[in-house]
Amino acid sequence: MGDHPDGHPPAVGEAGWNSDTERKKVALMRACVEKEDPAAKEVDDQTLRRFLRARDLDINKASSLFLKYLKWRRTQVPKGFISEAEIQNELSQDKLFTQGFDKKGRPIGVVMGGRHVYAKRNIDEFRRSVAYGLDKICSRMPPGQEKFLFIGDLQGWSYSNCDIRAYVAALDIMQNCYPERLGKVFLIHVPSIFMKVWKIIYPFIDNNTKQKFVFVEDKNLRETLLEDIDESQLPDIYGGKLPLVRVQDFGK
Repeated sequence: MGDHPDGHPPAVGEAGWNSDTERKKVALMRACVEKEDPAAKEVDDQTLRRFLRARDLDINKASSLFLKYLKWRRTQVPKGFISEAEIQNELSQDKLFTQGFDKKGRPIGVVMGGRHVYAKRNIDEFRRSVAYGLDKICSRMPPGQEKFLFIGDLQGWSYSNCDIRAYVAALDIMQNCYPERLGKVFLIHVPSIFMKVWKIIYPFIDNNTKQKFVFVEDKNLRETLLEDIDESQLPDIYGGKLPLVRVQDFGK
């Protein structure tokens, strides 16, 4: 479900080593973090490399970020996964979907921001739901791929959906626990009132991440999405061929 007709996503070429320096720094970082936390031995070099790249190859900063991640994973995802029973309120809003791959082989996620209900939100459950969704989408990555693409659909968004605390929490988890995973975000059907909120949350976005957000005008929507996503992989609600699948239903 969601793959190309031949059963395989497109070829990828983003996940290679940039230099021998990276390899050496990952080895040094591994020695550092394994000394501090034995659980680091279970983590592959590609994961360490993402944390290293997120901190511009600074071993000390990357090690600190990674060790915080291990602690977060133990406390927030103690079973190694988040069950749907733990996030039923969030899942019932049907706001997170996944389907298809972009032209680089990155799995596509779709978030319906206009379906988020601030009045019903519990921040701890929301944080768990972010980790659940990101884990699901990362599990769809083909070998050699490390990034995903998101479409943030704000159709119908109003102040009743506005939840700055939740937006900042989601950014914090994505940037600090899933570093170098985000390839691009298309923000579509953006109402003008959302821009007031965007100005508030923008300072919380890492400089490297800011450039990955692309605002798309309605008149250019299909044309812009097709630059990155083949029609066969584009969700049907945006003029493509694939029906959206709720993230909790994917693979069932």
